[in-house]
Amino acid sequence: MRLIPRSIHGRMLGLSLLATLVALVVAGAAIAGVLQRFVTQGLDQRLDAELSLLAGAVDGDGRIDRARLTRLRGLLDAGPGWQWQISGPAQTVSSAEFPTLRTPGPAPRDALRGEGKERPQPLEGRDGVHARRISIATDAGPVVLTAAAPRDVVARPIQAAVVPLLATLGILGIVLGVATLVQVRIGLRPLRALRDGVAAMRRGATSISEAQPDELRPLAIELNALARDNASALATARASAANLAHALKTPVATLALTVRDDPAQAAQLARIDATIRHHLARARNIAGGHASSTALAPAIADLVSTIRRLRMERSIVIDAAIDPALHVAVDAADLDELAGNLIDNAARHARTTVHVAARVDQGMIRLSVVDDGPGIALADRQRATDAGVRLDEREDGHGFGLAIARELAALYGGVLVLDDAAGGGLSASVTMPIGTAV
Repeated sequence: MRLIPRSIHGRMLGLSLLATLVALVVAGAAIAGVLQRFVTQGLDQRLDAELSLLAGAVDGDGRIDRARLTRLRGLLDAGPGWQWQISGPAQTVSSAEFPTLRTPGPAPRDALRGEGKERPQPLEGRDGVHARRISIATDAGPVVLTAAAPRDVVARPIQAAVVPLLATLGILGIVLGVATLVQVRIGLRPLRALRDGVAAMRRGATSISEAQPDELRPLAIELNALARDNASALATARASAANLAHALKTPVATLALTVRDDPAQAAQLARIDATIRHHLARARNIAGGHASSTALAPAIADLVSTIRRLRMERSIVIDAAIDPALHVAVDAADLDELAGNLIDNAARHARTTVHVAARVDQGMIRLSVVDDGPGIALADRQRATDAGVRLDEREDGHGFGLAIARELAALYGGVLVLDDAAGGGLSASVTMPIGTAV
């Protein structure tokens, strides 16, 4: 199971949501801690007020004024669980069922007052009791005053605040999650625009816009530089091919005069001359800046008809399903050579059937030629597209068909892929740029 998403969008969104979740948990714990501290401080202040009332019932000799204590009982009795105790040298007076408290450590002195007077100490008792204790000095000795309250006094307000607190944090989490999603989508929009620009370059655009964010502008500049370098190298190669073809025109014309009385040799020479003229025409077309666009369906139909006749003795069924609206930005002669080699290769190796289809795939047209023959082993597929390589010496051919198809596909920015066909056989697919109807 992959925990880290492959996409930048997923990674940024996942990290943001995780950070938001951690922040909300920490915020919730901090708010609960602050709330508990304030509620506890309020309870301590109330218990300290009770200690002040209890101190009023003790005279300077350490005696407890029971009459005054009786008058204070209404103020001291705040409800179930609220208890108090006065423990003097001579006697101890307390409310009913006064709880057992843990013995505190040495009481801190109030250094600010400089009177050696003790400050109230917090105590905890059994069954969730919170108490405050103070010792006052009398002539008869110290008198210890204790006021206790149930811990529920602190817990109930906190529990009552938990539900709205969690609801608030939940709403905040949803808002932050939506904000994060919007932020990630907006933040990655330039990347999608850059991707569309690169796709446009594959379809024939000469460059992409360099008006990009600061982080992406160097990448756009490098992509444009790479495109210019590739275009320059391609133009040089095409010019060299055109020069070679032009240089061969005169020798071929001279040779044609020599073999004109031999029909077989004259036919082969005519084929060579036609090839030379084709490459010269393509070089002139490119130099003039004219982009080719060829209707795919009729071109494939002509190829299928020709190859059916050539492979008539094998009784191979060749069918094609091509949308008439599809056009490829490929020279018609190059398309015939590219697709013709793929279809003829499939017809030579198929047992009974060859199927030709085309569809739009990621801004390109994918032409697929599928046969039900023996296929090509995975280890041999790369070698099968090398020039002059024949994997099956029993068949006719010179081993250049797939190599020519691969080179022509690369010339137009596409790629040739060999794969297993469903049910057995070979699936050869090639991508070509989309053309426009003329």
